[in-house]
Amino acid sequence: MTLMTVKEVAEFLSIQDVRVTRLARESLLVARQKDTAGNPLFEREDVERYKQLAERLGGI
Repeated sequence: MTLMTVKEVAEFLSIQDVRVTRLARESLLVARQKDTAGNPLFEREDVERYKQLAERLGGI
C-alpha cells in the first residue's frame, strides 16, 4: 500500500490541490488515512482507478 499526499495526487492527475481536496470531500476519491497534520492520504491504486474512470467518462 503506497500512500500519496494531496500534492502528489494533484501532480499525478494534473489538477490543482484544491480540486483533490474537493474530490475527497465529495467522496469521489476516498482518503485512507490522515497525516499528523490532519491532511488526507490516498492509496495510489485508488488514485489510478479514479484516473482511468475519469478518462473513460470524458476527462478529469
